[in-house]
Amino acid sequence: MDVATGHGGRLNAIPTSLKGGTVGETAAMAEADRTWMVDTLLALLQTPSPSGRTDAVMQLIGDILDDFGVPFTLTRRGALMAQLPGESASTDRALVVHSDTIGCMVRSLKDNGRLELVPVGTFSARFATGARVRIFPDDPEEFITGTVLPLKSSGHAFGEEIDTQPTDWENIEVRVDRKVSTREDLTRLGLKVGDFVALITSPELTADGFIVSRHLDGKAGVAVALTLAKNFCEGKVVLPHRTAIMVTITEEVGHGASHGLPADVAELVSVDNAVCAPGQHSIEDGVTIPMADMHGPFDYHLTRKLCRLAEEEGIPFARDVFRYYRSDAAAAIEAGAGTRAALVGFGLDGSHGWERTHIDSLEATYNLLHAWLQTPLTFAKWDAKPSGKLEDFPSSEQPAPTEQWVPLSRGEHGDPGEASPGSVWPPSAEHQG
Repeated sequence: MDVATGHGGRLNAIPTSLKGGTVGETAAMAEADRTWMVDTLLALLQTPSPSGRTDAVMQLIGDILDDFGVPFTLTRRGALMAQLPGESASTDRALVVHSDTIGCMVRSLKDNGRLELVPVGTFSARFATGARVRIFPDDPEEFITGTVLPLKSSGHAFGEEIDTQPTDWENIEVRVDRKVSTREDLTRLGLKVGDFVALITSPELTADGFIVSRHLDGKAGVAVALTLAKNFCEGKVVLPHRTAIMVTITEEVGHGASHGLPADVAELVSVDNAVCAPGQHSIEDGVTIPMADMHGPFDYHLTRKLCRLAEEEGIPFARDVFRYYRSDAAAAIEAGAGTRAALVGFGLDGSHGWERTHIDSLEATYNLLHAWLQTPLTFAKWDAKPSGKLEDFPSSEQPAPTEQWVPLSRGEHGDPGEASPGSVWPPSAEHQG
């Protein structure tokens, strides 16, 4: 029997398995893996990677996988595809995470020696204002720091105007931490239109287990995926199905998993943030399994399989629906991937701003994915091939009872009655004038 807590749609661990078996112990993550995951997350957070400038973070991720002996390849543009061994001959599963983050780009060098910005990815200028940043000129060995400020940034100078000025991108600028006061000064520094500007993350771990930082969106998912790879490799685990861990580099601009996915993949789970906000049901101390986002429902059978796994393993979880959200799952499906696709999320408050998650949510996400990767495909026979015959299609698993016939006039009519014979078309020659 399902037990609801009565707030936000959250479900507790279920006392009875949906399959009628005994309930296992609540899934638990090894302390060593938890510590390693947090350390890895901190390293990722402190490696700037706005969409379009991700080579350094991909080098870091590749070095970590090399340490475990996990084979991987990179696409021409730098997306990574690692392989976990499995009993299947083909790569049947994909776990997709993204290493890129939101950020900014220089739109113009201003006459006052400051920089105008445009966003990379979708986020509000409100959350950029006040950020410490790194500005990257074309020289890969150089960076310059600065601060994003409103055009009127001093209460002593502008009084109440600092509260009434607009808060869009045209009304903020970067104060550069160099002795500059003109456009020419910026040019002498080597700064140009199109230079990337990365927000400094300033991660913080609290005594209650919260992690507060910029850019948890994306990088917390990467840390979870790398920890799964570490655990399976150290345990020499051969999964039921060969599994690709795909690390994309352009999720924040909409097309992350649109290339590089193996053709044989039957099940894809994207790992990203779950929206903790008023009106949403996502939770910060468990894992969230979204049913749909702005691009439509996720796969019916795969999402419900993940829910059953969470119940059976005693993993705290919630279901949610996201209205203004897109993930790598959408990019893969739109690019033509013939796979079941689902999304799994760690709870995140303040997404694309000063973000906050909890170690319990990362652990719950890890535990659910750890369990999923050790199960057969949702429909072992049907999902093993990209297509099949109608008689083999598992339609009985998603019943749709026939609607009750409603007569057009009053009376005792249980059935629609005989169809009208109508007229023959096309008319025969004898009926043609």
